[in-house]
Amino acid sequence: MKKLLKTLSLIALLVVVSSCTSVRVAADYDKNANFGEYKTFAFFKTGIDKAEISDLDKRRILRAIEAELLAKGLTKSEKPDLLVSLFTKSQQRVDVYNNSWGYGGWGWAGWGPGWGMGPGWGWGWNQPSVSTSTQGVLYIDLIDSNKKELVWQGMGTGYLSRNMEKKEARIKEFVTEIMTKYPPGAQQ
Repeated sequence: MKKLLKTLSLIALLVVVSSCTSVRVAADYDKNANFGEYKTFAFFKTGIDKAEISDLDKRRILRAIEAELLAKGLTKSEKPDLLVSLFTKSQQRVDVYNNSWGYGGWGWAGWGPGWGMGPGWGWGWNQPSVSTSTQGVLYIDLIDSNKKELVWQGMGTGYLSRNMEKKEARIKEFVTEIMTKYPPGAQQ
């Protein structure tokens, strides 16, 4: 029984960790747009300035978007076909775990004839643990510069890193995953 509970806690931890590292993406686009005609891009400063994130993070996101678009064969231009804008949202998530079954974290709360009876190890009875995380959403908008219409929007949702060393890698991961959806149909 003890081994089973340890195994279950390890599996639960792996599920939580793996879900925190993935970015869920989606995209929407104008079915009438001819994405093969778009060859150049520029950043839409007015839209980007409205994004409620630090200037450092904006620059990280813009560098990542630029690298992705250049890799897709587009070029940066003063007279672009596409304008690139972005929008962000974040939400704090608080999880409270009540370990009332005598099991918490990594260990079993006790052994003997009943739950939590006798000398045991673990967190014990009714010891709540609190976990907080920040879930972020990054929207990347591509606007037809001639028509001034949104033609493509990619969205990535995932957990953000508080670790400064990992932040840039996490931002690149968000942008890379979102941009796999551009141009529409290319990922087939």
